[in-house]
Amino acid sequence: MITGASSGIGAAAARLFAAEGAAVVLMARREDQLRELAAEITASGGKALASPGDVTDPGDVDRVVKDAVRAYGSLNGAFNNAGWATAGTPLHQTDDAVFLQALDVNLRGVWNCLKSQITVMLESGTGGAIVNTASIAGVLATGATAPYIAAKHAVIGLTRAAAEEYGQQGIRVNALVVGSTRTELIAKVLEEAPQLEEAFTNRSLQRRIAEPVEVAQAAAWLCSHRSSFVTGAAVPVDGGWTAA
Repeated sequence: MITGASSGIGAAAARLFAAEGAAVVLMARREDQLRELAAEITASGGKALASPGDVTDPGDVDRVVKDAVRAYGSLNGAFNNAGWATAGTPLHQTDDAVFLQALDVNLRGVWNCLKSQITVMLESGTGGAIVNTASIAGVLATGATAPYIAAKHAVIGLTRAAAEEYGQQGIRVNALVVGSTRTELIAKVLEEAPQLEEAFTNRSLQRRIAEPVEVAQAAAWLCSHRSSFVTGAAVPVDGGWTAA
């Protein structure tokens, strides 16, 4: 199950996971783009099901999880990637609606997904692997708005709590500390605050913005048996931003 799958990191992950043999269930609000991506994957020989929905709605999340189990028999992995951000507005000038939306999408969305995903993984008795998209804003103040930074810090805390609670039941939960990545979200942030572009590249040791597939590769590893002894981790995929 991949959320935020209609574009960017989520779409790149959908293509990559399917190419590596996974049957993918794609969730996002933009139904047309989601169905186009599922059709593309299917036409390439992969298995993909589009199941549109909003991660902030627990009912939508439950339905998508049920769609996954109904279509493929179980849910073995999940990439909770949906997110929303703004930048450039000082805390004291940030509208309360922005605060609520940042926490609703970035934190409550992950909460909703974890509850439904873990429930079916426990029922199956075979465990599973879950990856949550956090951010360098989850460990540092980056120039994004304070609510986004707070939400991504909380995603890492939620990841660690879930890893601790379900580790002995075969469920691994990790987070990606994602650096600046060439997505629609980053494009929107830079449109609102173009002065951040230099900061987004200069603080990375590689002095560049990542391509979505580079983040998807890390998610694929954490969802696979190749990372069988990794759980509760906040894994940097940031070009070295948090290293120095």
